[in-house]
Amino acid sequence: MFLINPYLRFALMAVGIIGGIVLSAMYGFWYGFPLWFSGLLLLVGYVLLGTVGSAAKAMQAMDMDKSEKLLKLTLSPRLLYPTNRAYFYMIKGSVALAQKNTDEGEKWLKKAEEINVPTDNEKAMLQIQLANIAASKNKWKQAQQHYRNTKGLKITQQEIRDQLKQFEKVLANRGQAKAAMRQGGGQKGGMMMPGGKRRRPKMR
Repeated sequence: MFLINPYLRFALMAVGIIGGIVLSAMYGFWYGFPLWFSGLLLLVGYVLLGTVGSAAKAMQAMDMDKSEKLLKLTLSPRLLYPTNRAYFYMIKGSVALAQKNTDEGEKWLKKAEEINVPTDNEKAMLQIQLANIAASKNKWKQAQQHYRNTKGLKITQQEIRDQLKQFEKVLANRGQAKAAMRQGGGQKGGMMMPGGKRRRPKMR
């Protein structure tokens, strides 16, 4: 996908709109029309698409600070085309998680979930991120629900499949640990009397 650098876009918008207005005022409407019309198209594109594409490119390069700065150049996420709005929230959440801000990351990822991201790969990635956040907070029922949300999705990226398998192992290991705890009664050495009290050895 062809991306225009946000700062270049701003410069072209200014040249197009201002230059077009000046030419139209000096020589007539049609002389300035191509310039200001081009400037308006760039402005509409900026409002509807934001700087999401450039931010995503920076995030892929693992430059989270640059990605965050580029997102801040977006006029308003509410004005974005729905798909780009979902991407905006996903990138915002991913950047927050990379900065170890789990609560902030969860907030933005849930906003993306509400919009319904466009592809199955991205839906799965979003659910995996939310499942990992829930697991880190010991909210296992919530984590399992996010995991179940990936069922039925057509996942084509091997990296996402691998992450799902890893999370399956986490859930399986936790299930085995809980079963062992139930069988052992949670005891750690010594005989326990009913009620959980340790039996006192006989005095001689």
